[in-house]
Parts: sequence; structure tokens; C-alpha cells
Amino acid sequence: MDPDAVDELCSSSGSVDSTPESGGEKRHRTYRTADVRRIGHGGTNDPRILDFGTTVNPRTPAGLAQVYDSTLAAAQSYPADDYSAFRAAAAEYVGCEATEVIPTAGSLAAIRLVVATTVGSGDSALVPYPSFDEYAREVRLQGGNPTFVHHEELLDIDPAEFALVVVCTPNNPTGTAYSPEELRAYADRCRNVGTLLLVDESFIGFTHLDSLAGHEGVVVVRSLSKLFGLPGLRAGFAVATGRYRDRFDATRVTWGLGTPGATVGRYCLQQAGFVTGTKSRVSAERARMRRRLDRRFDVYDSDAPFLLLELGRGDSVDELLSTLREHDITVRDARSFRGLANHIRVNVRLPEENDQLLDALDV
Repeated sequence: MDPDAVDELCSSSGSVDSTPESGGEKRHRTYRTADVRRIGHGGTNDPRILDFGTTVNPRTPAGLAQVYDSTLAAAQSYPADDYSAFRAAAAEYVGCEATEVIPTAGSLAAIRLVVATTVGSGDSALVPYPSFDEYAREVRLQGGNPTFVHHEELLDIDPAEFALVVVCTPNNPTGTAYSPEELRAYADRCRNVGTLLLVDESFIGFTHLDSLAGHEGVVVVRSLSKLFGLPGLRAGFAVATGRYRDRFDATRVTWGLGTPGATVGRYCLQQAGFVTGTKSRVSAERARMRRRLDRRFDVYDSDAPFLLLELGRGDSVDELLSTLREHDITVRDARSFRGLANHIRVNVRLPEENDQLLDALDV
């Protein structure tokens, strides 16, 4: 990390940072704590609240508790740092070589590893908006400069002037996925000019889209938090080839993935039936929810396990959030995303839970 960038982060006050878009309209909000800026991601840990704010599968694979319990004895020793079993399972899951898998403690750890080894002080990185705010934060921590482009226009941008280009597919919070053919073509453009393309596929496991894992000149980031409902486990991985693979594997944190994460993660990646069932349920429920939500909101097209809703001019996000709290329901206030002014994001949960949300929204 760039020490000056970290000092700047730590000296920031607890305020909202609004960065003007082209034309001078201030639409970007990032939040700062009293001494170190952090980015809020919504959701709640209160078991009394029905949480539609986090983009996590409400179900987990069967047999998970037994697998987790079985790791406790092994956790008394350091994990084998080659992570051979985890790499093999991840490689089979995404369709790449096991040597191309870089194990990490969640997808955000993989993103930090990639940015830290790719972006230097003064470098520029192309970052989509509205999208996951941690991309820009990681670039800034390295002393780099994020250049924001609307996610629908990103593949039209010449990558030559950037050290790194980031895409998220399906994109969070809009839910839209890039065409695999167009994304591969853009990956080739990036490779030809020596620019690394980082593809965040944290939500692609909910779709039938092909992964770019193993594509030359691309690093893919995957999460076990979303699809397998285990955000607290902190397990994920990156996939890269050639010199990028060598750089990431050489600089990753030693024992960076704990024994429980590696063992449970391997088990989850082998649960093909669970993945197939989740895809079917999410697809059906997302379509059903959209039909009802369309009565009141402008609902974005989505390939993801969530829907982005734009409220009408006469509706207030604050009032809507207050109404849902009266029903012990929380959703994601999407105004925290760059470029979104009157939006909420709702996760696709189980049918009976989705009915509670739809009834509370009076749709």
C-alpha cells in the first residue's frame, strides 16, 4: 500500500464525500468513520429482522455443520500452504487448471491482492459505476486514481491508458451481466495493450453464464459467500494465468485461507445439486418478484440474485425504509452507490420470505 494514501484515509473526517460526475452533478457517496474510512454494505445481523439487504443465499448446502466440525482438530496445525485439495475443487468448478487457482480469504482479499500487485502510485484504473465501491477504495489505497465509467459503457473504453480495468458480472447493484462474447473480446483488447482485466464473478454462480477463468490476460475473482450462504467463512479465490498467476501466488498471504475455510469451501464447490437447485429457485423467484414489483417500481433487468428498484418521483426512500422496518424487514438503501439517487436493492430469498416483502411493499 501507498503510505501517503493510507495517511490520507486515516485523516479523513466522518463525512460524506460527494465526487462530481461529468456535468458537475454530485451523485457519489462514500462514508467515513471517525478515523478510518470504511464502506457500508447494508444488511443486518439482527435475527429478528428479515434481511433483504445482503446479497447472500439464505440456504447453505446440506451436511455443512458436520464438515465444519471435522476441521477443528486439523485447525490446531497450520494449513498446508499449497491448498492442493481446495485448488483442485475450485479448478473443476470453474473449468481451469488447479495451478491457476489462488486461494484467498474471500473475494475482497483476492481483489486487494490483484490491485496491490498491479496498481502503483499515480496509476489509473478503470472502474465501473454504479458498482461495488471497494474497487475504488482498493485503488486509492495503492495511491492510484480510479476513473469511473458507467458499467454499460465500460467495454467501449480504450484500456491502453490504464494499469487495471475492473468489471463485475453480473454487476452489483444493477444485476446485469455482460455478454460473454463481448467480454472475451474486450479481454483480448486489454491483453494486447498490456492492461490487466479483473473480472469479479462473485454472482455468476447464480447464472448459466460461462466463466472467464483461465482466459489469458484476465484475473477472475470468485466468492463462496454469495452462492453458498457463508459470508462469515471468508473463503474465495482468484484465477490467473502466466506471469499474473506467478505474481499473485508469490505475493499472497501465507496461510491466508484457514483450515475451516479451505475444507468447507472445497465441500461447497463439489455440491453440484445444491448449485443447480439454487439457480432454478432464484430464477423462478426473481421473475415472480419482478412481476409484482413492476406494479410500483421501475425494476432493472437482472441476472443476479437481487433486483434494483427505482422509486417514482413521489416516493421517498427514507419513508419506504421506515415502513419496511415496521414489518421487521430491511432492504439495501442503494443511494450509497455512485449515480443512484432514488433506489433500493432487494435480495431474492425463499418464496415465503419474498411474499412478506412483497406484501409489505403493497404490490
